[in-house]
Amino acid sequence: MPRLDLSQIPAKGGSTYPGKLAAAMAGRTSQPLGDAGGLSQYGVNLVRLAPGAISSLRHYHMEQDEFVMVTEGTCTLIDDHGEHAMQVGDCATFPAGEANGHHLVNKTEAPAVFLVVGTRTETETGYYSDLDMKVSMDAAGYTFTRKDGSPLTVDQIGE
Repeated sequence: MPRLDLSQIPAKGGSTYPGKLAAAMAGRTSQPLGDAGGLSQYGVNLVRLAPGAISSLRHYHMEQDEFVMVTEGTCTLIDDHGEHAMQVGDCATFPAGEANGHHLVNKTEAPAVFLVVGTRTETETGYYSDLDMKVSMDAAGYTFTRKDGSPLTVDQIGE
């Protein structure tokens, strides 16, 4: 039976964000459930947010669909339409190419957990709604630039 034992899947912290932007991810960990189960067509992650933590910088994807469902606690979804309280069982979808910058925030005093499922593509481009920043992903990894493709400045990445 392909049952996953969550206690055997290490949780990862940290971020691929450049410079001091990575510090924004303090209090967030993720368990790569899809990887642990050998999935290749879409990713599945269980994300834990400590009180005050955020899931990511507000962003949207050009090539990858994204689905989230709260499994424990309460999260606040912040997107281009405002703030939305999300309780256990509440879901949200973010279709590829829809310019709706979003992230989840734990504004409570208790831990919060959500499941995120997303398409896996060979390449991806994402945009950050609150920053002049774009990420491009390919087999070589992640590249962060300004939205127009020019290099990020030192003050933007905080180095």
